[in-house]
Amino acid sequence: MEPKSPAPSWRLAEVWNDTVDLRQLAWAIGIGIAISVTGFYAASRWLRGVVASPELAHAYAMLAGLAGCVIAGVICARLFPPKREVVEHASTHDPAWRAEVLAELAEQPGGLGSLADLPEPVVRELKELGLYELFAEAKPQSVTPPSTDLPQGASKEALA
Repeated sequence: MEPKSPAPSWRLAEVWNDTVDLRQLAWAIGIGIAISVTGFYAASRWLRGVVASPELAHAYAMLAGLAGCVIAGVICARLFPPKREVVEHASTHDPAWRAEVLAELAEQPGGLGSLADLPEPVVRELKELGLYELFAEAKPQSVTPPSTDLPQGASKEALA
């Protein structure tokens, strides 16, 4: 059995921030319509004889159609695997880029803080990702409280 070659780029589109094959998307829509409508009509026909009110039978049939949509989603997720390709960019390993990102983080309110303040699970995760040393080398910047000096001759009441 040969592995399938990836779809040509002209057949790919972005839907809800995910990459999809347009042909498989059309199949998934068709499968979804077929299963949900069939579920709705089958439940509607069966429930008309079971439930006293036709309106209640219709409402329950709509729930069956909605369940059909969920079932169709599960089926299509199994039939059509994701098309996205995760690629790690070499720029994330560039020391200059990392220094720039650290500088941006340091400018944020609260600064970088210190590693001693972090809970143990976060420290473990930083070590697993290879980022612990990067933050350990960065100098933690303390947050300076805003100045409470009043202009000369001004009182608190005058400023209010």
